[in-house]
Amino acid sequence: MAKKNPFKKNPSTKFKNTSKLSPKEAKEQAEQLREALEFHNYRYYVKNDPVISDRAYDKLFARLQELEDSFPELQTPDSPTRRVGAPPVDEFKKVQHTETMLSLDSALEENKIKNFDDYIHKHVNKSDVTYIVEPKFDGLSVELVYENGKFSYGATRGDGTTGEDISENLKTIGSVPLQLQKNDLPDYLAVRGEVIMSRSGFQKMNKERVEKGENAFANPRNAAAGIIRQLDSRKVADKPLDIFFYEILKMEGIEIQSHWDVLKKFPEWGLKTSPLNKKCDSFDEVKKYREKLAEQRDGMDFEIDGIVIKLDNRELRQELGKRQRNPRWAMAWKFEPKKEVTILREIVVQVGRTGMLTPVALLDPVDVGGVTVSRATLHNEEEVHEKDVRRGDKVRIIRAGDVIPEVVERVKSGGKKRGPKFTMPDECPVCGTEVVNEGAYYFCPAGLSCPAQLKNRIQHYASREAMNIENLGDKIVDRMVKRGMLKNLPDLYHLSKKDIKELEGFAEKSASKLYDAIQESKKPELDRFLYALGIRHVGRHIARVLARKFHTLDKIRKAHYDDLVAVSEIGPEIAETVHDFFAEDVNQEMIDNLLDAGVSVKSTKGREKIPLEGKTFVFTGELDHYSRSEAKDLVESLGARATSSVSGNTDYLVVGENPGSKLDDAKKENVKILKEKDFQKMIEEVE
Repeated sequence: MAKKNPFKKNPSTKFKNTSKLSPKEAKEQAEQLREALEFHNYRYYVKNDPVISDRAYDKLFARLQELEDSFPELQTPDSPTRRVGAPPVDEFKKVQHTETMLSLDSALEENKIKNFDDYIHKHVNKSDVTYIVEPKFDGLSVELVYENGKFSYGATRGDGTTGEDISENLKTIGSVPLQLQKNDLPDYLAVRGEVIMSRSGFQKMNKERVEKGENAFANPRNAAAGIIRQLDSRKVADKPLDIFFYEILKMEGIEIQSHWDVLKKFPEWGLKTSPLNKKCDSFDEVKKYREKLAEQRDGMDFEIDGIVIKLDNRELRQELGKRQRNPRWAMAWKFEPKKEVTILREIVVQVGRTGMLTPVALLDPVDVGGVTVSRATLHNEEEVHEKDVRRGDKVRIIRAGDVIPEVVERVKSGGKKRGPKFTMPDECPVCGTEVVNEGAYYFCPAGLSCPAQLKNRIQHYASREAMNIENLGDKIVDRMVKRGMLKNLPDLYHLSKKDIKELEGFAEKSASKLYDAIQESKKPELDRFLYALGIRHVGRHIARVLARKFHTLDKIRKAHYDDLVAVSEIGPEIAETVHDFFAEDVNQEMIDNLLDAGVSVKSTKGREKIPLEGKTFVFTGELDHYSRSEAKDLVESLGARATSSVSGNTDYLVVGENPGSKLDDAKKENVKILKEKDFQKMIEEVE
């Protein structure tokens, strides 16, 4: 009779010191702990019925880690302790799938699904037609292989024939069994599953990213796909990933002919399945199932974008076979994509490079003009109160100017208690500094000691419009700040090639490229440098105005408020922020340190040519010889202003291919309209 495992029910968590254990005792205890931890994972993830507390589980887990550390020979590749991640790999190995991982044919229209049903009935006896319907998860399809019940490896779908070995990453997902439950196990089992991220986990992760000034993930699928392909599995271990299993790719040792029986057997083995799976005997039942799930989808904690209809009989599936890419025995019936109206899940506060705190709406992903939107600006607290939007509300989204997603209004829906009213925080959500209020706006006064402001300031400094440091993208800046390599802007110029090479993803060549790009940025034009400093209200145009008036950085640093406000286009608010910026000792010290690091700002003396001074340009349509930003830069370098909308103050509208409504506005306002060739001629004459 097998010895009872003492760690399965009411386990004692008081252990002998490992130094007092013999190797034999340590081995026996480690084996019992592994078996027990897999059992508890099964009860928690598959059965949703844990038999011990989280605290007790953590103590058992810690004990196994302690044993494996004290007795390294006890470490095994399938140990639950591997769920914390393994050391990073240079790249993923390619894996040949046991069977081709086909994609599904899909349709939105009912008549196409009816055609599928007619095809099945035409080729299969009516009495044999039973469908299994399942939710169509919007995640990442993977293959997992078990040999004699033990997890062997797992891979991405890839091209369907060959995928990437992501075994170590899959091991970190709690719902992936490393050892199947010992119950009528096949000798060999290759199963297909879908790695997903819960909506609640997705929103929590986006909240953390937005508060840190990082870009939010577009949707849970993109988030899951990006995370599961990390080369360092330790970065996967703490992410909210889950998995549902739904198909056998290959099985040896036992035979099961009904897919429904397969789905019942999976949980017995420890493989998690969806509780929404259902058996249907007719097309009408399938249709009702889809309608029900379409109604329920907003309330689910995971994304589904339709249902999957499969023939139950696995032998008949073999007879029907497959097309080149799709099986003939299954089809996906998609839902209508959610458009414009969605659920506002959370209002979080983002800290910008100037310290301004901005409320941001985190949304259930929604299609707006063909673009998936998962976050939208709310501008300030005043606007949130004016629109009266709260957590859990249905809201309508537009893309303002076809670019920035914006919450337009709350869509009233009854029968549910609304969340609390939004208020701005008293402290910076990133660094904890007490915020200051200026009218409708709130600011974190910590400056570059606030990690969010530091990161955003460096990203802005390196951007194409500013110092134009190629290859220094947002993700790289983020890594450098997190590792403490950059604590201020001047630190950029003290980075060595060796420092850069130590960052994940860099080799000798790429490290040299970034190092050279940083060094090449040391001789900026004055207007670019002023813009790069990130002074509030100083955009590219105002930076040019200041550069033309004062000519040197030294004169701008010493300028009084009265000197600044006397400049055309510099109003009291801009004059005050520029003066206050240079009055701050910490900013003056930062500029001195940049100059000491080798930055040499070019003077504009002798280059005062401003032939288009006082003119205002607007651009519309697609230009052949310039990008929109290049055209704007060009006219601004010659003294003009470039704005985004037409008004009575606009002097010229430059028109490219496929112009928008700005052309009609220009005609109404009697604005002079230039075709691109006329614009080029004007520029040639004044340059």
